[in-house]
Amino acid sequence: MRIVLTSSEAVPFSKTGGLADVSSALPKALAALGHELWLITPYYPQQAELNGLAKQIQSTEQSITITIGHNDVTARILESRIPGTSVRVFLVDQPDYFDRPGLYGDAQGDYRDSCERFVFLSRAVLEICRKFDIRPDVIHANDWQTGLVPALLKIEGHRYGLERTASIYTIHNMAFQGQFWHWDMVLTGLDWKYFNWRQMEFHGQLNLLKTGITFADMLTTVSPTYAREIQTAEFGNGLNGVLTSRREDLVGILNGIDEEVWNPATDPYIAENYDHTTVSIGKPVCKVALQKAMGLPVHMNVPLFGMISRITSQKGLDLILGCSRDLADLNVQCVFLGTGDPVLEKGLMALAKEHPEKFAVKIGYDEALSHQIEAGSDIFLMPSQFEPCGLNQMYSLAYGTVPIVRAVGGLADSVIDVTEANLGKGTANGFSFYEYKSEVLFRQICRTLGYFLDKTTWLKLQKTGMTRDWSWKRSAQEYLNAYQQACLKRSHGH
Repeated sequence: MRIVLTSSEAVPFSKTGGLADVSSALPKALAALGHELWLITPYYPQQAELNGLAKQIQSTEQSITITIGHNDVTARILESRIPGTSVRVFLVDQPDYFDRPGLYGDAQGDYRDSCERFVFLSRAVLEICRKFDIRPDVIHANDWQTGLVPALLKIEGHRYGLERTASIYTIHNMAFQGQFWHWDMVLTGLDWKYFNWRQMEFHGQLNLLKTGITFADMLTTVSPTYAREIQTAEFGNGLNGVLTSRREDLVGILNGIDEEVWNPATDPYIAENYDHTTVSIGKPVCKVALQKAMGLPVHMNVPLFGMISRITSQKGLDLILGCSRDLADLNVQCVFLGTGDPVLEKGLMALAKEHPEKFAVKIGYDEALSHQIEAGSDIFLMPSQFEPCGLNQMYSLAYGTVPIVRAVGGLADSVIDVTEANLGKGTANGFSFYEYKSEVLFRQICRTLGYFLDKTTWLKLQKTGMTRDWSWKRSAQEYLNAYQQACLKRSHGH
């Protein structure tokens, strides 16, 4: 198949979260299965410089001009490849929109012209297909930033020679919807007749996530459980009705992990490489290295908890702080890495100051340290309020780090709770709970510590997690099925 994937971020060109990992790992996996792939994403010069990519990006000598509202806006088109693949990457170089310190905002909050910036990206996708004569079978758009793409394809596709191209739209997180005041409808260049409660309007505002959901031929989200959850009031963020009306076209596909990057047997960042046969030899070496790096006393028998996360209440940090007194009374150590809500950051820092022998915190993002935490921790904490897919629990399982998770979204689909029945079947690989309360999390932590002392069972849990296939091969095959369904719908005129 010929597939164009578009996203507002993609590794190694830009990254704020899991969307960037998916946007490069999925094309890589699809190309490995023999399909022809293009990725279209903005060029953020400041990120490119940070990641040392100058040599890998060339000019195509081509530019595009797009009318946005009352202005004609021009962008140069740059070109690269996803490293180690044949996947062509087109980077939309529009400095007024994308040459900024943050991708979506700065210390003052979200950029005020975000609608304009990403309407431009969405129109650029179709324009690039025309300019470079790409006639894809499918265009795969992701999250609200490219939510306009399915609408443009359905309404104006014929102008670009794309009347046969189907659209797939992936929802990575319902909490971010791209809602803007109604006059921003002018920026889209589409007729006001589409600004209605069935299509693009939501409570008087333009909603780009809803636009993508309404117009795409097929919808996917990043885990089977999340696909069910978002059709309920609790997780649907007001769009559960729209999603329920399209449930026949909605598929949940659990993300994979990039095994070239996240593999304890080959990971260059960790103190000792290991696999499921040598985990009991290699992992302790990584634990000592992590304790030293984070300034914690070196104790082999003290259970070490790790957490790598945006520091927000969505990720359950309030639960952890809520039981931190009880946690400090246990014979444990905890390492936290991440950045986010200043109040929660302060809470963690205060904890580390009060109990420096038990808690260590690094505010910020550090790629090498995130690998070292996955390899060196015994137990990984991920008590999220909601979690569309989650990648860190899969990294943990692959590294023999036993996760404690709240059973929502992708966490429920990847972590199999330790029960007698699951242990008997050999499927148990972690600990999960459902009630969102500090005392419930603390009970899970105590339950986990009981198993930690039983070395035979613990090793079994580690090996169960490490031997399951977490790669993108499985997910890529499921995406291909969804693409084929989208093409069928398109050819039948749905």
